[in-house]
Amino acid sequence: MTVTSLLPQVRSVLDAGARIYSGTESAERIAATIDRLDEPLRVAIAGKVKAGKSTLLNALVGEELAPTDAGECTKIVTWYHDGITYRVNMYPKVGEPKQVPFARTDGAIDIDLGSIDADDVERLDVEWPSSSLRQVTLIDTPGIASLSTEVSERTHAFLAPGEDQITPADAVLYLMRHLHSTDVNFLEAFHDEEFNQPTPVNAIAVLSRADEVGVGRIDSMSSARRIANRYKSDPKVRRLAQTVVPVAGLLAQSGSTLREAEFKALSQMAAAPRDETEKLFLSADRFVQSPTSIHLTSMEREHLLDRLGMFGCRLSVALIRQGAAENASKLSNELVQRSGLNELREVLLSQFAERRDVLKARSALIGLENIVHEHPVPGSDQLAAEMERIHSGAHEFAEIRLLNSLRAGGVKLKNEEAEEMERLLGTEGSSARSRLGLPAGSSDADVRIALQNSISRWQRKAESPMSSRELVDASRVLIRSCEGLLVTLS
Repeated sequence: MTVTSLLPQVRSVLDAGARIYSGTESAERIAATIDRLDEPLRVAIAGKVKAGKSTLLNALVGEELAPTDAGECTKIVTWYHDGITYRVNMYPKVGEPKQVPFARTDGAIDIDLGSIDADDVERLDVEWPSSSLRQVTLIDTPGIASLSTEVSERTHAFLAPGEDQITPADAVLYLMRHLHSTDVNFLEAFHDEEFNQPTPVNAIAVLSRADEVGVGRIDSMSSARRIANRYKSDPKVRRLAQTVVPVAGLLAQSGSTLREAEFKALSQMAAAPRDETEKLFLSADRFVQSPTSIHLTSMEREHLLDRLGMFGCRLSVALIRQGAAENASKLSNELVQRSGLNELREVLLSQFAERRDVLKARSALIGLENIVHEHPVPGSDQLAAEMERIHSGAHEFAEIRLLNSLRAGGVKLKNEEAEEMERLLGTEGSSARSRLGLPAGSSDADVRIALQNSISRWQRKAESPMSSRELVDASRVLIRSCEGLLVTLS
């Protein structure tokens, strides 16, 4: 079954469910599930307090929208999606949703809840015309491990709503500054070996605030990448997340939104004697307060530090001095490139966007399965049987199950075999060339030969009397994947 045939089958069973449950209390939930199938992919951003969730969201959008302070609205799950106008809707826990006023404060949206307490709000919905939000809806969640257990519980309830419940998110970016037991426990809380919750296929770990790993040094991102690579091989992380990507969130946000006045201020620092600027870079206090011949006030230097951080200021000055950033636009591009944001976007594209239809189909089936389980009615047995047929027949779901099993250690393989198996399952992209590890410019003939060789290799594994039952089953999944790619190539 291909993705193109999977979606119509899922839509068909949803339509049948809408007819069977027409006039019942479940009708609205099924209608919402059908609508969700056509919406952009929903990606939640989660992590501990001060992990940089809102900062990363702003960087991905390319605009300062989400507030990064500790205001009341940061305690509420907030959705950001593309729209035709600028507005904010508030969904209370009790009562009907309503539009609420907002203002822009230093770029970020300042939402006025009026007399309503944040604890009484289920979620906020920000509609914002943006090309960055046309293919994905970003969901900012309150920090876990907060001093307020109630605030932390909102994120837990959103991403891990419990048995027979489905998270509203199709995929998750989990931000962590270091791999802490709290991070692993939280990832495990919403991980499920089947399909009910995020799996390695739709969860990505982000080593956020990566520039702080090297205490603001120029080589901080190199250090962060080494740590991220170590986390990638950690069995606990592999079981729960697709990969680990280091991102300097503040650098990414400031690079995406750099202003001309900030570039001019950084240029003044770059034009100053090197020993004078190096003294400023010794600490945040010295950067802001130390006397200097550079014609920037303490307030201007404090603004630069708030916007770019010590690493961003140091890097910007170095780039301007080297002639790599002769104007604001070039500096902006350099900062974004060096922040790790582009790498994260590529992962989002290859892992989430390319699997969008599979993830959406999966979420829709889970939603309908929960309704059938909770509220059986005449005809729901046939719905359950049809959904089971789709689950068992959809090869895309078989690939997800196999990847889960691989990451959990359910299939014993040599390292190089495991790497090939994961790549064939689409961990580096869903195209034939990505799955085979071939260069993007490889000819169709080369791809065909590589696919045939791969089929032969895994066929031998499947037929070998020395192979375990798990390896035989895994090999058959890979053979079918390769055969499907051959058909597509033809």
